[in-house]
Amino acid sequence: MAELVQRRVEDHIPELQQLERVGLLTAKEARTVIKKVTALEYKLKRRTVDKEDYISYIQYEINFLELLNKRRRRIGYSFKKEEIEFVIVHRINELFGRAINKWKEDLQLWMSQVAFCKKWNCKLQLSRIFSSLLAVHPDKPALWIMAAKWEFEDKLSTESARHLFLRALRFHPDSAKLYQEYFRMELMNVEKQRKEKEDLDKAKMDIEKDLFSDEILNGELVRVVYKTAVQKIKGAKFHLSLLSIAEMFDFTKHLQKDILADLQTLYADDPLTWDFLARQALSAKVLPSAEYTSKQTKAQDLARKEEQCSLVYEKALGSLQTESMWELYVAFCLERYKRQTNSKELKQQRQDRLLSALQKAHDSDLLPQARYHDWISLLMELGQGDVASQVLVKATDRFPGSVDMWKMRLETLVSLKAENLENVFDKAMTLVKMQDSLPLWILMVDWSEEERNEEAIDSLYQKLVLNPVATRTMKVKYLDWSYRKHGYKRARKVFMSLKENRPFSEDFFQKMIDIEKDQEMSKMVNLREYYERALREFGATQPDLWLSYIKEELSHVEGKPENCGAIHWRAMKMLQGADVEDFVTKYTLIQSGHL
Repeated sequence: MAELVQRRVEDHIPELQQLERVGLLTAKEARTVIKKVTALEYKLKRRTVDKEDYISYIQYEINFLELLNKRRRRIGYSFKKEEIEFVIVHRINELFGRAINKWKEDLQLWMSQVAFCKKWNCKLQLSRIFSSLLAVHPDKPALWIMAAKWEFEDKLSTESARHLFLRALRFHPDSAKLYQEYFRMELMNVEKQRKEKEDLDKAKMDIEKDLFSDEILNGELVRVVYKTAVQKIKGAKFHLSLLSIAEMFDFTKHLQKDILADLQTLYADDPLTWDFLARQALSAKVLPSAEYTSKQTKAQDLARKEEQCSLVYEKALGSLQTESMWELYVAFCLERYKRQTNSKELKQQRQDRLLSALQKAHDSDLLPQARYHDWISLLMELGQGDVASQVLVKATDRFPGSVDMWKMRLETLVSLKAENLENVFDKAMTLVKMQDSLPLWILMVDWSEEERNEEAIDSLYQKLVLNPVATRTMKVKYLDWSYRKHGYKRARKVFMSLKENRPFSEDFFQKMIDIEKDQEMSKMVNLREYYERALREFGATQPDLWLSYIKEELSHVEGKPENCGAIHWRAMKMLQGADVEDFVTKYTLIQSGHL
């Protein structure tokens, strides 16, 4: 073992001697490097080697390489790179190789070596790495795409990139992402070859007959890739993704028309097809700016386009009365409504169209649940609270188990100061699952604090602190309400009545601590009781609670700093793992006065 380590260490000597001769390293620094490398090599020869040992060695070599680069720039010396940097880069790649041989499944190691090779332009090495990587991890399409992109963009090898994509598709014939990237690559290749041919034509240079393939220049190969892709991957979404890629290239007009024609033929009943066709009107060619005689003319042109979009959506809804189709139409209307405009007429048209679409979808029982929030917010903003209330009556009938719908309905009734709120609440509680009811109880308690007498509120809180779903939250709110309405003595009485009533939340104890500290003459004996009870419940997982207790003993007038040692000892016994490190770090900062 020692002989092998010695041989590896001796491999460092030639470049270290070169570094000394050219003034990039001192003799003392060279000796330090030898000692460090020896220690790192011995770590790799232990009976049980950790991955971190290899990573530390690699990181040391990379840091050394970066240091040399900085020193070269500082003294302006750029020679002897083959004898120095190239040797170190080769050694780092060897270290990566040794580590990867032991932990082939660790993708992060592979990616680290790929990043290193890209930075140092190790093209030959990188080709081998990708080949090995794909042999070990052929099940990850993203790696095939990465390798193909590197071949095409960095090595400028279209054939190698195409070969990789074709191999990848044999492993993953149903991968939409692979087909998308292959399609994009072939389009980029056509663009590159067309540009090269154009430049040669301009220079009036003789072009070899076989230098440029007509099949590629005319986009026939791209069309083959497209046809294969849409046969394998079904769905309008994928079809549209290919169309969006084709639109990035100005020579694909005919291909775009064919893709669009296929989309309309194959997926005529897909809402995404209609959504795309409707939005096409917005991207129609606009009038030249000189023809806009006023801002009003521009707004009128935009209003006309949006109306055309709306007509397409309505035509689609004539044959596709589905929730997803209404969702796309409402999303379009909402998107246009939110766009800024100085035209009052255009804004009003957008508002009317949005309200109309929402109402029609609602009447058809096809408005998606998530869209009710947008609708109700708009109605309340427009001062149409009564309309919002009527809408939500039908919405809660349609989604009787939705806590969000009932919460929205109750919030609307609260804002309208409706008289039947308690009846609606009672109905909601019979329909919503018990485990989902907390938001409704919170809303009811907040409303009660504003509208009901104190006796009724207190009775409600006493009922809710026994509710298994609401108990944690309600204990905190009960404590807070008691302090706000009746002061410290009542709050402490509530705390004492609940102190043994599990389950607790950390906020419950923290609220009582804050109330105690809010007093003009807070008592440390009370604070200790609150902290001790909190630590009994949460001490094993909350290092900050221990630290707050320690700081209280140090800063309070009645505190006993001598207790901090015992608190620290208890914390170290109860906390586990990363919490211990966090506690020790912050405790040290407290001792040094930095926290």
